[in-house]
This record gives sequence, structure tokens and C-alpha cells, in this order.
Amino acid sequence: MEFKNDAQKETYEKVAKWLTEIFGEFVNKGEKSPTFRIVMGSSYVVVMVMDWAKDEAVICSRATVVQGAQLTPELMKYLLEHNSSTVYGAFGIDDDGDITFDHTIYGPTCDKEELRHSVRAVLHTADKFDDEIVSRWGGKRMSDD
Repeated sequence: MEFKNDAQKETYEKVAKWLTEIFGEFVNKGEKSPTFRIVMGSSYVVVMVMDWAKDEAVICSRATVVQGAQLTPELMKYLLEHNSSTVYGAFGIDDDGDITFDHTIYGPTCDKEELRHSVRAVLHTADKFDDEIVSRWGGKRMSDD
């Protein structure tokens, strides 16, 4: 696996250890990139350790909440309103038109509890909102695949 800087490598190594301690058998490591996949409930989260700036790194936890929903102005308003009241993370739309939920933390100073809360918040939020979005705007949850 190739890293862009030392901070990314160091962050990846501690995140690998902590995620295994926190989520055990639910964690799958990426083979070619510094990523992890954790499946729980009707959703899953991808934890990405990314380089940032000159020699820094961030940890982004991302869940695809719903694929194939009708991206109406009503749905966009719904997501934006929930963004304003969400403590951890925010909803977004990726390049494929899928609804995502992301939370990013600074890697070098992250501790195990901060990582735990970040990943669990993303998993919980995706699991909480996927059913309602599918019932109102169509599409499918990640567990429907």
C-alpha cells in the first residue's frame, strides 16, 4: 500500500489497530488503499485515511445512505434541514447521485474514542435515515443489494 506522506501512514496504522479493537470481525481492510469497510445494520461505513496538506492526514468516515433516490428539491431541502441540526457530519450527494453521510476528523491528533464516536455516528445516522428516504423518494438501502 502506498502512502502520500508520513502522517497518512502513521494515522492509518493507529486507525487499523483501533478499528479492529472497536468493531472486531465487522472490519474489512482495503487491499490497495488506506481504507476500511465496516458493515452494521442496514448500512456500512467506509473509513478513509487521506493525505491532507503538506504532511498531514484526515480520517473520513462515509456511509452511502441511499442509491437511486429521486433527487427532488423536496429531498434536497430535507437533507439540508437535517444538516443544520446534525452534531456529527453532513449529508451529501456523490458523483453517482447517491446520498451519502460523511464526518471527517484530523488524523494525527485523533484518539480511539474520537474515532469510535465518529464512525458510530455515521453508521447510526445512515441506518436511521435510509428507510425514510427510500419510503419517500425511492431508491434502495445498502442492505438491499
